Amino acid sequence: MASDQECSARPRTQSRTAGREPDLASRRAAMRDLFNGTARHYDAINRWFSLGTGAWYRRTRLKWAGLKPRQRGIDVAVGTGLLAREALAITGDPNAIIGVDVSEAMLAVARRKLGIPLVQGAAEALPIAGESADFVTMGYALRHVADIDAAFREAYRVLRPGGTLLLLEIGHPCKRLPRALAAAYIGGVVPLLSMVTTRDRRAHQLMRYHWRSIVVSVPPEAIVDAMASAGFREIEWETELDLFQAYRGRK
Repeated sequence: MASDQECSARPRTQSRTAGREPDLASRRAAMRDLFNGTARHYDAINRWFSLGTGAWYRRTRLKWAGLKPRQRGIDVAVGTGLLAREALAITGDPNAIIGVDVSEAMLAVARRKLGIPLVQGAAEALPIAGESADFVTMGYALRHVADIDAAFREAYRVLRPGGTLLLLEIGHPCKRLPRALAAAYIGGVVPLLSMVTTRDRRAHQLMRYHWRSIVVSVPPEAIVDAMASAGFREIEWETELDLFQAYRGRK
């Protein structure tokens, strides 16, 4: 685990179930609309966001978590299929990976790209049978989940005994220099490039939202605690560049 004195001073105003506003349905609808409106631009924006390293990092982390050929997986918040594509390359079976997302436009892009089974649904209420998967993955989407405790309980429910949860996230850097660089690039340059290259203000809005969600993201200790409360064991988390986080836990 990573630790830093500046992390201990970081505000922890966001609870594990942050986002439980009185009108949760309206919030979810607004987020769905945002992702629906930008789905066609998402892959291009992501290349700016990840500086071209996204596929390598996803594949490396899937192997770190232990994904193997012929295992069955569920990719929660599949989006346009960036993480599912790397999982598919490892498992070798397009029917072994099921993608779940609230955005029908994101699912449409993933369907054209991958041809894997896809279903519309939320992380807090997966439309998946219990104990039906060896792996559950979620890539850079926990910040958009209203109730992470419910999401982890659902991941635990659909996993078979011995199954693995892999979570990839971007967290607000603890150290001053990485925090300043991330704010300048993710919070400033990427939204601007997104708007210039797509000529769509919604792309700028999406990336500004991404940075705001990173700033108020749930801290790693709270994520680990929520995973443990859901029943996961052998929990590990690592961070790279004081920004990219990976979590794994076993049922």
